[in-house]
Amino acid sequence: MDKRKLCFQLVPDGCWYTNLRSALPKEMWDRLRRAAYARAGGRCSVCGRTGRLEAHEVWSYDDEKHVQKLQNIIAVCPACHEVIHIGRAYLVGNGQRAQAHYMKVNGATESEFHAALGEANRIHAERSRHEWVTDISALKDLL
Repeated sequence: MDKRKLCFQLVPDGCWYTNLRSALPKEMWDRLRRAAYARAGGRCSVCGRTGRLEAHEVWSYDDEKHVQKLQNIIAVCPACHEVIHIGRAYLVGNGQRAQAHYMKVNGATESEFHAALGEANRIHAERSRHEWVTDISALKDLL
């Protein structure tokens, strides 16, 4: 079990751009994200920061059946969200900022950051070799 507070969540390539925010009617997404903010008490679910929050979809992956399953929607601050989606952070030029936040929140060294990122990239590469089915049956429990 991963003991880090803040982890990378690299989505398999075939699942990119399939998110609830774009798939659901705006009113439903707004209800879901507001419920996540309320459950978190207005604080980032990872680092506890107050202020602007963003909704993050938490998925599990069945690596045998290739099912991406919605687990939760959580409230995170923009800095934690940037770390969670570290690949995007690097693509838009914010990789160093995300690295610094990861290290601060986890009390990690630069070597530990790179080891964790290497492992996340290894898992991402393996998962990206497959087609995935998306299961959003948990959605009913989050409304």
